[in-house]
Amino acid sequence: MTWYAGKDVAERTGVETSYLVRLVELGILTPEEPDRFSPGDVRRVLMARSLEDAGIALDDLAAGIRHGALSLDFFDATGYERFAGLAAETFQQVSDRTGIPLELLTVIREAIGMAQPSPDDRLREDEMAIVPFIELQVSEGFRPAAIERLLRVEGDSTRRIAEQEAAWWTSEVIERALAAGKGPEEIGGAELTNRVAPLAEQSVLAMYHAHQARNWTSNIIEGFEVLLANAGIHSRLERLPAICFLDLTGYTRLTQERGDDAAADLATTVARLVQRSSVRHGGKPIKWLGDGVMFYFGDPGPGVRAALEMVDALAAAGLPPAHVGLHAGPVLYQEGDYYGQTVNLTARIADYARSGEVLVTQAVADASQEEGIAFADVGQVELKGVTGTVHLLRAHRT
Repeated sequence: MTWYAGKDVAERTGVETSYLVRLVELGILTPEEPDRFSPGDVRRVLMARSLEDAGIALDDLAAGIRHGALSLDFFDATGYERFAGLAAETFQQVSDRTGIPLELLTVIREAIGMAQPSPDDRLREDEMAIVPFIELQVSEGFRPAAIERLLRVEGDSTRRIAEQEAAWWTSEVIERALAAGKGPEEIGGAELTNRVAPLAEQSVLAMYHAHQARNWTSNIIEGFEVLLANAGIHSRLERLPAICFLDLTGYTRLTQERGDDAAADLATTVARLVQRSSVRHGGKPIKWLGDGVMFYFGDPGPGVRAALEMVDALAAAGLPPAHVGLHAGPVLYQEGDYYGQTVNLTARIADYARSGEVLVTQAVADASQEEGIAFADVGQVELKGVTGTVHLLRAHRT
């Protein structure tokens, strides 16, 4: 085990040595030997500061520990190693050393969800681990805007994972331990944390790798198609893909009435249902839009069947009714998203559709060879933001 002197602990946690002395005097820190602190002690100092900032006085914390109502012993568990201390360098020093623009470097902390740092603030150890990735991108000439976009998406995605994990741990460990009348050590779940943490990380990383493989494959195919088309060997327009937008009617009003928890539960249920239907028919969700989802289908026909299934499944689950638009045409794929007139027109069609409707363009209907699906003519309609009229049809089961 690594051991630290008091001055090293103060340096890693950003406190004065007098603060450590006070924690020892209060019994919040109990080093085995004077001026010899463990990694768990470093994490206890960080937590003491956080508790104090949250309004829990150190005297009250100490009293709770003395009476056995509270314990910080679980911070010795290796699973709590993600409580990072401060690194030696400031943002300005790292910027000068690596050549990363200071304004780009500070995005690391913002992406984690914290306030923008000053140039003289020191990075945390976990933030420092991100620096080499940014340094590589800068050295290869990547655009700062693209680097920042990736950082913010990574930050937002991992924040959502961590928040849901925290809620899961609260309901499945802490609340059950409290209900069973267990003590602070069992509530802390140190032993379970040591078992869960590496498996949780393995699960997230495996899922990330699976998504990488899918998207890298898409990139390779896209690149090959361009090269073949440029060589006159293959036309990218032999089979037009379809874009699908599914929106929930009254979603915003419903979430405002029922609150954030209900919105999260609704989003989870919707995601599960539409993910299954789209993937089963060769599609993939591209992005979640708050009150809806955008999908890509390589073949318009199965896309229509998937849309009808999704509308029915959401209704059967007692969820707000959905309305869908589909259009087939060339699309531009860039940085994990699809762009172009096909996408824009599809979004307008979905806006025009009424609750429970699946509206498609003539291009989709012409490309669909699905048995048991027919199209009723809607006619030429005017869509907001679209020049001229668009011929739409309503898909339905026969």
